[in-house]
Formats: sequence, C-alpha cells, structure tokens
Amino acid sequence: MDFERYQRQILLQQMGVAGQEKLHNAHVLVIGAGGLGCPALQYLAAVGVGHIGIVDHDMVDLSNLHRQILFGTDDIGLPKVQSAKKKLTAINPSIKINIFQEKITQSNVAKILDTYEIILDCTDNFATRYMINDACVLMQKKLVFGAISQWQGQVAIFNASPLGVNYRDLFPIPPQEGEVKNCGEAGVIGVLPGIIGTMMACETIKLICNIGQALVDKIFSIDVLTMHSYTYGIQSNEAAKKLMPKSLTALEVTDYEAACGISSKAMQIDAEVCIEKVKTNGAILIDVRNTDELPKLTSLPCLHIPMADLQNSIDALNSEEIILFCQSGKRSFVAANQLAQLLQPKQKIYSLEGGILSFLAYTKRQ
Repeated sequence: MDFERYQRQILLQQMGVAGQEKLHNAHVLVIGAGGLGCPALQYLAAVGVGHIGIVDHDMVDLSNLHRQILFGTDDIGLPKVQSAKKKLTAINPSIKINIFQEKITQSNVAKILDTYEIILDCTDNFATRYMINDACVLMQKKLVFGAISQWQGQVAIFNASPLGVNYRDLFPIPPQEGEVKNCGEAGVIGVLPGIIGTMMACETIKLICNIGQALVDKIFSIDVLTMHSYTYGIQSNEAAKKLMPKSLTALEVTDYEAACGISSKAMQIDAEVCIEKVKTNGAILIDVRNTDELPKLTSLPCLHIPMADLQNSIDALNSEEIILFCQSGKRSFVAANQLAQLLQPKQKIYSLEGGILSFLAYTKRQ
C-alpha cells in the first residue's frame, strides 16, 4: 500500500489503515462515463478503490466538455471508456480498471455486474435506470443512484439494507417517453453533475468502509440555484416489488423501452444517412423542438414544426421519407413513433439519432 499517497485520509479516525485496505479490495462498477460518472470515477480512483469497472458505449463530444471534466478537447471523437481509463491510470497507476465499451442491456447486464459489489448508476435515461435497478435487486448488489436536471440533483442508496428498498419503491412505474426531459433537452449547469457525482463517490466510500451515515433507504435532493436541500426516507413498497421481473431470465426478456413508452415503429438514422436522404432522396427534414431552442440547423433545408403541432400538419408531410430531429434525439423518436401511426403505410418515418448535437459534431469532423 502506498502510504504516502493516502496519508491524509488514513489519518482520519474513521478510516485508518483498515479502511484504506477495504478501499483497495473493493470492486466498484460505474455505469455511464458522463457528467455524473466523470467526477465519481476521478475520486474513486484517487482515494484508491482497487478495482473499478466503467461501462459506456459513447464517444467524447464537444458538448460534453462543460460538465464531463475527465475529458478535454483532444479527446473529442475518442471512446469515453478508453479516454477515462487513460486519465484515471495517470491519476492512480496502482489500481485496476476494466472497461466495457458497449451499451448495457438486458442481455449483458448480469455478466457485467457479476464481479462488482457496488454499482453506481450514472446514466441519463429511464429504461436503463429501471433495468439496472432490477438487476441489482435480483443479484443483491448495492446501488448508488444519482440524477440531475437543470439546477437540481438527487443522490440515494438502494438495495443496501435488510428492507431491500430500491428505486421502484420511490418510483414504481416508469414515466412515459417525453414526460421527463433529459439534460440534452432541459439543459444542466456544468457544476451540478460535479456536485452530485462527487457525492455519489463519497457515499460509495462510506459503504465500502462502513463509516458515517450513508444515504441508505434515503434520498438527498438539492437545488443549487437556491442552495435549498432536503433528505427524506424511502419506505418499502410491496406493490412496487410485484412490478419487477422475478428472475434474471425474466429480466432478459423484459422490454424496458416499451415500459417507458418507446415504440420501435420509427427507425433511427445517423447524421451521414440523414444527409444522404435529404440530398438524394428528397426526404423532408423537420425540427420538432420549440422555436427558442438552439442551435439551429442551417446546412440543410428543414421545416420547423414543434412536436405539439405535428398532428395538425399532416397534410404538409407528403414525402415518402420524413426525418425528425430535436436536441438529443429523445423527443424526435417519440414524435416519429406518434407520426408513424398517422401517416400512410408507404411513408417511412425516421428520427435523427443523437439529435442536432450529434449532427453538428459529425459535420464538424468532416
């Protein structure tokens, strides 16, 4: 053990050498190397958590950098997990880091979680959030949860007490797609994920070392615009437990996206295919965001029809191919599925994956 590296925290009465050894022997998995994952990973690595896993299938984008402080401009276009591993190894070369450059799904979640004791959910969509929660309950894994939006953040610890309180006890039924905006749509102040992600790391350290009063069966919420915060307890909800899959086999066939109202009737396409369809096939490109949302698309001809007005604009949508886009691809995917129910069967409806942010990042690289 590198006593000089960890001297300041070993001096803590609650920590000592015994606590540092617990950190060294711990196996922690961070799902999502984004706004929450970056600060959580930095501090978990720095304090000496000996075995860290990172799951993320995304690439570093310019729009990430105001809040994902593990990355820099030179990392744009690189896989997040690879860049994160390089940076964390530079922070602390004595720890082991295992990366999973893949999207976590029902088919791989059990295998990925298997060797880890504590899971940090640093994701930003409800389908994945419920799936991770259910897997942790079935596999008896402690789950440190964090969420952010605009100026508000939350932290909680689930499945870490005899009561087995989990995310479904707080929110039994997933919200339908589009009901709650993610950060790509609602926005977020850059420092907020740093605050919440750091708190997630702190709660993880307390769990590993069994010290202090961790947020077990509790949720902490803060509004950094007013600095008002509160903590309240979460009660076990037997009715909510009945909504969970009963086994990992059942989890693997559970359609979490359908539970969140995400249909598969519309197809998603990337920026390259979008450009080809507009320029070659005469596809209609439609911005479904509100009129005040930025940035605007200027490189291709497009219509602006806010999502709420689409149903009243059916007569104008006479192309065989229609492509919808929004800020991050979430709302346009919902809108595309709704539109698919109303248009002629021969018409093909697409959603631009990743939204205008992904589109602009692609065109900048070309």
